[in-house]
Amino acid sequence: MRTGSANLPLHGGRVPAWLATRMANLGRLCVEAMVIEYGQDEVLRRLSHPFWFQALGCAMGMDWHSSGITTSVIGALKRGLSPVAHEVGIWVCGGRGRVSRQTPAELAVVGEQTGLDATALARTSRIVAKVDSAAVQDGYQLYLHGFFVSRSGGWTVVQQGMNPARKEARRYHWSCERARDLVDEPHAAIEGAAGGEIVNLTDHRARAARSASLLLACGDPEVVTGTLARLSDWKGTALPHLELPAHHDVRLESLDLRRLAGALTVARGQGPSDFPELLLVPGLGARSLFALSLVAEVLHGAPSRFSDPARFSLAHGGKDGHPFPVPLRIYDQTLRVLKDAVTRARLGQSDKLAAMKRLDEQCRLAEAATQGQPLPSLPALFAAERASASLLGGRTVFDDPSPRQRPARPRQLRLL
Repeated sequence: MRTGSANLPLHGGRVPAWLATRMANLGRLCVEAMVIEYGQDEVLRRLSHPFWFQALGCAMGMDWHSSGITTSVIGALKRGLSPVAHEVGIWVCGGRGRVSRQTPAELAVVGEQTGLDATALARTSRIVAKVDSAAVQDGYQLYLHGFFVSRSGGWTVVQQGMNPARKEARRYHWSCERARDLVDEPHAAIEGAAGGEIVNLTDHRARAARSASLLLACGDPEVVTGTLARLSDWKGTALPHLELPAHHDVRLESLDLRRLAGALTVARGQGPSDFPELLLVPGLGARSLFALSLVAEVLHGAPSRFSDPARFSLAHGGKDGHPFPVPLRIYDQTLRVLKDAVTRARLGQSDKLAAMKRLDEQCRLAEAATQGQPLPSLPALFAAERASASLLGGRTVFDDPSPRQRPARPRQLRLL
């Protein structure tokens, strides 16, 4: 089933090697931590939520609102998880452009390694891509298809289309709890009180109705889009939809200051401190603890906590300098702490990974305690970050030499 969508402004540019490596490391460590804590299929459920996916990309240091966040996050997770996929139990297939067409072949390899039905998974991949490119003709041409699959056979699809005329991209999220068929009786069971007449087009007996629907989809697109618009206005069936603005700067209306205040309070030592395993880490100061608290929320936060994904860009900034340059020293400290926590958890010592969960809990307690208190000043916070950028190793993509100036050399991914 479709689980949500996101509209993002088209944004050119590239991901520099110094950020791509860190994104792959952070993505891998986050997934490993969530698998240890919640299991593989819970990771897939989160990836299927458009707001959580955006928050993860923001915490990784990508441009907080742009179309490139989809390509970069999928690419980072694919590179980061590839060497440990068999151990973690999650594989990432597909990607952008020509790479997306390799999805069936990559799924075949996964099938050989796990015993999963690669043919069925490839069929699912093709159907989902066709639904968002042909059955739903909304003006966005698909150019990216990412297929996430777990050892149990659960899957999530994240794909994106482009509309150059609108200078906008649209991301589509899909999830399936091992359904037998996407269009023909996919439900294992439906339970509830009798509510009168029910229209169920997934019933095997409704094949003729589905055929008529297909004819409608192939007809006048104005009829289809008009119908879809009316349906989306019915709040009872609305799916999560993320709409991000074209402006590059992070503004006050983009985030929830109350939630931000909780993380700042804990980081400055003015709130609860029931996570000594983190406080005793050498070199872990208030700024590093603030970044960790936002990463901890990505790992443990409830879906309702991600309605303002821009807030997570305050963890490690953005490659284009918004809301501030990426503080590499803080980023690397986050990676060191998270890597140590995951490594210890694998050895049966879950103290530091549990401390990350308590850090998230303490931030929420501090947030509740800020009721009636002055909220932080966003301009002052950004100004302080930019002022300390040189001390924290702040860097943007604009600080790198142009491609013509850089010597040609093979790209290597250095994993922590």
